[in-house]
Amino acid sequence: MEPMNFNSDLTAKKEVGYHVAFWLLVAYFTLLDYNGASPTNFSVQRPDILSLFWALVFVISFYFNYLVLLPWVFKHLNWGRSILGLALFYIFFAFLRYLMEEITMPYFFNYSNYAEGTPIQYYLIDNLYYCTLPLIPSSIFWLIVYLIRLLKNHASLSEEKRNMEVKLLKSQLNPHFLFNTLNNIYSLVYMKSEKALPAIDKLSGIMRFTTYESQKDFIWLQDELDYMNSLIELEQLRHERGINILIQSDTDKTTIKIPPLLLTPLVENSIKHGSFDEHHPIEIALTCGDSKMIFTVKNRIGKQKKDRLNGIGLDNLKKRLQLYYPGKHRLDIENKGGFFKTKLEIEY
Repeated sequence: MEPMNFNSDLTAKKEVGYHVAFWLLVAYFTLLDYNGASPTNFSVQRPDILSLFWALVFVISFYFNYLVLLPWVFKHLNWGRSILGLALFYIFFAFLRYLMEEITMPYFFNYSNYAEGTPIQYYLIDNLYYCTLPLIPSSIFWLIVYLIRLLKNHASLSEEKRNMEVKLLKSQLNPHFLFNTLNNIYSLVYMKSEKALPAIDKLSGIMRFTTYESQKDFIWLQDELDYMNSLIELEQLRHERGINILIQSDTDKTTIKIPPLLLTPLVENSIKHGSFDEHHPIEIALTCGDSKMIFTVKNRIGKQKKDRLNGIGLDNLKKRLQLYYPGKHRLDIENKGGFFKTKLEIEY
């Protein structure tokens, strides 16, 4: 199980409030004595030395499990960690209880919990039961807080996803691109060019992709590459001298699934803001290993042009990467020596 890292509006102040309420309930059921003969007859029990030391052992063990063991176990949850966590808690509890009740308490108060000469086997077996007293409530309490965070995080992610989907829908088909492409296709049809029908087919594929495929959470990598190639071919129509693009693809793993429109905005940005000629082509490279995909786009910066991601925008792209690949991606942007380079790494 992968580590779960997320933010939540469950603040430290709220969590402390939950703890205060929990300990008040524990004190209520532990210290308050109710006499059934008289509904108004309540009395507070006075704890003895042994009860006080036991309470100290209970609280320390409770928070050792709550603050240390459970976060460590759930960071990479598996059977091995779970069993090791239980063993560590038992060792900690047995040692702490022995230290408090059999060393510290006799030293200061000349009193111990176990009789002198108690076999170590009895002590260890006895603590198998007593260690569950702080273990179970601390685990339940931690899981409840964890679940609250998880639910709030899920709601936050869902809202974030909806917002990004709206932005994505608004950016799927640039009106200027559509008008320019239709004008170019009109010219091709008027000139009876053999390029007219392929251009119409490419535009149809792009509109189909933005209408249907982009609504999905994940699509095949090959579908994204086909969309990208169609977009490049249509952009060629808008430039009299064409667009010099060098594409290198070192992968046969085109059945990998990725979120739609994850790679294309980097290419769109290079075409819109880059300067390209036969000596300085737009360089696009895709490499897919067994566990990582690397996608780079490099272009020369055009005069009086400022490189920035168009369409869904850099901020939205970063949010989508964080949503779909938390802790499993890296986006590097380099503006150096008159060249603009973006490098996206994704682990899968």
